[in-house]
Amino acid sequence: MRPRIAWFALLAITLSACTSVPVRAPLQTVELDADSQAQAQARLAAREAAVRAMPAFGFTGRVAMSNGRDGGSGRIEWVQTGADYHVTLSAPVTRQSWELRGGPGGARIEGLEGGPRAGADVGALLWQATGFEIPVAALAAWAAGTRAPEAIAGPAELGFDAGGQLARLQQDGWTIDYLEWQPEPGNAAVALPTRINAQRGDARVRLIVDAWSADAAMPAP
Repeated sequence: MRPRIAWFALLAITLSACTSVPVRAPLQTVELDADSQAQAQARLAAREAAVRAMPAFGFTGRVAMSNGRDGGSGRIEWVQTGADYHVTLSAPVTRQSWELRGGPGGARIEGLEGGPRAGADVGALLWQATGFEIPVAALAAWAAGTRAPEAIAGPAELGFDAGGQLARLQQDGWTIDYLEWQPEPGNAAVALPTRINAQRGDARVRLIVDAWSADAAMPAP
């Protein structure tokens, strides 16, 4: 068995042991009037400022991935500190997991057959190791209901629902649909998404966030 096939087979086994992520229809985008559009843009800007102000944040939940032929789902834990990330995907039933750690300088993945692998391009690294296309560099921003920096993902197009909530974001060829949000908090905090679908071509990532943390700590290497 070739190395990439072996790694992909192990990942598929790991994911298939986990609870699946339910599919839900995306929110409907509408054409807002000028005042409502301005309010929606201001709401988004406030969320982006709040997220950028966090020294670190993270979430735990469930994720499903597919590449048009194969796919699976698992538990996910994500910690983001600036541009650095630490991601763990696990299958509680089999107790198998893989771990990804990286940032602008490159990434390293552990837990797959054949030993750790490292590379300067996290997207290429994951594709070579698993066969899945996962937008790691931008996904934390999208998961938090914000645009990824243009230096990473280019300009973004936005779509809002009738209430002015962000319903769709298109960036770097990906379409991110926001299916569900936390209830609006009664303090200075901002609501964050709890269900997100991202798609580019045959690549799909579905995410359900069970809990957000504004003070997540990056695990030690």
